[in-house]
Amino acid sequence: MKALVFEKFGGPDVLGYREINDPVIGPNEILLEMKAIGLNFADVYRRKGNYHLVGQPPYILGYEGAGIVKSVGSNVRGVLVGDRIGFADVPAANAELVAVPKDKAIPIPDGVTFESTASLLLQGLTAHYLTKDSFSIKKGDLALVHAAAGGVGQLLIQIIKLLGGTVIGLTSSDEKRQNALTAGADSVFLYSENWKEQVMNITSKKGVDVVYDSVGSTLMDSFEVTSIGGTVVFFGMAGGDPVKVDPRMLMDTSKTLTGGDLWNVLSSHEERVIRSRELFQWIEDGKVKISETVFPLREGKKAHEFIESRKSTGKILLIP
Repeated sequence: MKALVFEKFGGPDVLGYREINDPVIGPNEILLEMKAIGLNFADVYRRKGNYHLVGQPPYILGYEGAGIVKSVGSNVRGVLVGDRIGFADVPAANAELVAVPKDKAIPIPDGVTFESTASLLLQGLTAHYLTKDSFSIKKGDLALVHAAAGGVGQLLIQIIKLLGGTVIGLTSSDEKRQNALTAGADSVFLYSENWKEQVMNITSKKGVDVVYDSVGSTLMDSFEVTSIGGTVVFFGMAGGDPVKVDPRMLMDTSKTLTGGDLWNVLSSHEERVIRSRELFQWIEDGKVKISETVFPLREGKKAHEFIESRKSTGKILLIP
């Protein structure tokens, strides 16, 4: 099979598209012929050596994708050759064939494309638990979303609106501001502006009920625009590590800081399927839309350059 591989850590130039051995599945695995693969910043961090990689080179990036079942292991039940399957956390996805553990295989409904599945699962499941578990959005809630034009940001906007909330977005450019507005944000401010003052003005100095902060270095700024009794949900460090939070501040203002990690939520196959089913239904009903930029898998180097340029919005896909 062909795969996007690298032998050493570094920039996009270390990536190469070449022939390697097909994966050999175990008794509890499914061999998937890939049709669409999601590209995420975690892939960039692994390519650079910032995230741990198991095994020896050549390394294969990718953890998210969708495809057609080519064969099944001897212990696998309920999955047939030809079935359409997606996954959110299976390594070595940047290839024509991927061995997928049965407990991580998510059935794709007929009305959902491979491209939508590969765009949706990782970031969609993240947005799902952030709005259902980390802070349960209810009608009338006012939410502030950092990096609102990104993949998770645009999904957060749409899901918060679906659940009855109002969304203020933060982005880094006028173009991204328009992307966030198109996704459904009620207001969008730029980081280069005095956004904290703008947020407080638009909320009549009360602040927002919840802030979804994936930037990290903005954590204390997020607290400044959170209402008394409000919540900051910290789920990423795209802009750098956050400072330490004084528990006394939390007590004095009755504010809550909570964190979130998707893998603590996806604790079983049933959990994956149930949450994915709701996301798929929103896609089928046209209530959630995904913007995609597509690259052939053989042009993975260009895709990595594009995601690192910070010019991308929505989801980047690799197609074998």
